[in-house]
Amino acid sequence: MPSEMQQIELAIPINVIWDFIRDANNWAPLVPGYIQHEQINDSLITWEFKSDLGIMKKKVSLIIDIKEWNEPKKVSFELRRANEKYIGEGYFEAQALNKNKTLLIGFLEINASGALGSLANSLFKNAIPKSTEEVATVISSKLEEFNQR
Repeated sequence: MPSEMQQIELAIPINVIWDFIRDANNWAPLVPGYIQHEQINDSLITWEFKSDLGIMKKKVSLIIDIKEWNEPKKVSFELRRANEKYIGEGYFEAQALNKNKTLLIGFLEINASGALGSLANSLFKNAIPKSTEEVATVISSKLEEFNQR
């Protein structure tokens, strides 16, 4: 299963990071190819984006099922399509290094199945590191703006 972990140290207090992450409106639009999202309830978010894996380009609709809210340290989730049980999982974890500095860790693992599952997984293996690095950079930049409020 293709997976990737990103870590970034930010000069931002952990409570500011948590306030940002707890609201999907802050981070969902930052993912490459974002189209739209909807917060159904505290633990379900629907999310649409355009996927571009080189030879595979398509609109993807996912359901993010929040499995754990452990304020202010961790939120973990599963990803699935409406007609599938499971395609991946991940988490955001924040570790306070001091009162004004936080280590933010993001992890994502995807496991495509079906007729094109092995092809998709090989494409994900190359695309996930680039995409998660891009998301980490954009989120850290947005967090810095959020911290200035």
